[in-house]
Amino acid sequence: MPWRGHSAVVNHAIEDRRTHGVSPVRIHKPWEGIVMAKDDELRPDVAAAKASLRSTVGSNREIKKLVDHLWEGETVERFVPGTYGKGSGLLTLTDRRLLFTLDGMINTQSEDFPLDKITSIQWKSGLAMGTIVIFTAGNKSEITNVIKQVGKEIVDVVRGRLNEPATPAPVVAEAASATTSIPDQIRELGALRDAGILDEAEFTAKKAELLSRM
Repeated sequence: MPWRGHSAVVNHAIEDRRTHGVSPVRIHKPWEGIVMAKDDELRPDVAAAKASLRSTVGSNREIKKLVDHLWEGETVERFVPGTYGKGSGLLTLTDRRLLFTLDGMINTQSEDFPLDKITSIQWKSGLAMGTIVIFTAGNKSEITNVIKQVGKEIVDVVRGRLNEPATPAPVVAEAASATTSIPDQIRELGALRDAGILDEAEFTAKKAELLSRM
């Protein structure tokens, strides 16, 4: 039999099975059965952050589950794939923190870096990818294999917020100590005189002293 190529042999085998009443073998496709969240199923802020990335390969599971890791009222601004701790996941910048999540079939991880706890942040650029270095009190964390453009943008945004002047705490004005007016002091002196505590001469001298201050 002349050689007919792989596809011809497969087709011939399928036809033989059909001829003899045997159901053809179904070739399994490994990507079948995997359901990814569509952009219109994502929360608007998450969908907007996803749209700003050229590629989300390897992070679709983390993007789909991201809202499960967010605080109430927290807003997603940007995210980028990266490697940290147990493996490759997603680094997300919100209005409150940096958050790394990994939602794999075996490994899972969630670690956050609140913006008010970050003391410094650095960007290290490599040949193809870069590294984000986060410093907190006594700790240093590195997220590697980060897309250059997006990673640097995230670092610049966080660094800008760290450099913003702290909002001063509301100043509560202390009530000024009440100063008794001179007429009130004269009335008090009169009461002391009437009570017999001061005599007329003492009352008159004190009264004259107070009136001289007016």
